[in-house]
Amino acid sequence: MSARESQIDETGTLIRDGGGFALRRDLGGHYRLDLHRVPVDRIEKRVRVTGILVAGDLVDVLGVAPA
Repeated sequence: MSARESQIDETGTLIRDGGGFALRRDLGGHYRLDLHRVPVDRIEKRVRVTGILVAGDLVDVLGVAPA
């Protein structure tokens, strides 16, 4: 993992964001999500997202689970 990448483990609400998805963080702000599988049953619900912060606010998502 490079210095520009860091692991995240955050809770918030999974939302649609234009043509993609984002996590509205419980701590404030949001992350844009690069999802490999879209958990349609979790949209607009609280979730826990794990992944790698790859650039700015973009997360390469490793997992999405109920919060």
